[in-house]
Amino acid sequence: MGLYKNKFKTISIRLQNWNYANPWWYFVTINTKNHKELFGEINSGKMILNDVGKMAEKIWLDIPEHFSFAELDYFVIMPNHIHGILILNDHCKDVACNVSTLAVNAKFSKLSPKKYTLSTVIRSYKSAVTKWCNKNEILFEWQPRYFDRIIRNETELYNIRKYIEQNPLKWEIEKNNPDNIDYDLL
Repeated sequence: MGLYKNKFKTISIRLQNWNYANPWWYFVTINTKNHKELFGEINSGKMILNDVGKMAEKIWLDIPEHFSFAELDYFVIMPNHIHGILILNDHCKDVACNVSTLAVNAKFSKLSPKKYTLSTVIRSYKSAVTKWCNKNEILFEWQPRYFDRIIRNETELYNIRKYIEQNPLKWEIEKNNPDNIDYDLL
């Protein structure tokens, strides 16, 4: 934590000077509050989703319907977190991006979260899951924020995909590890 205007403020973990609206591949991890196991359980190395987990999966799969610039790659819903690869494409191919639109976006670029960004997609996803749980009288909370990694090359993409696929198999070994991924492997 740092001080901003004499108040404590959490320092951003986002990569500084990176535009998260850039068309790119992103690896994200979203955790439940206090790592509470709310999505189901692992049985014999396989994730068995409960109703919340099934809805979290459905809402994840619906992301491209709500964000035409977003694509999904590998993902896994674990008992207390979600790992997924999101691909953000150039939103200008689906939206009339002309000079005036770009000027308006530049004018408001200091506002957060910005349209067509990774944070907008994740915030909407988290909100939809939470609303469904509230509607169904299920006590549910997300950990504030999320973790992301900008996928830098094909080797890293391969290793992340492998990690996502094998995550349920490694649950018993790694479930008490607060760092849900070994970035040295990437």
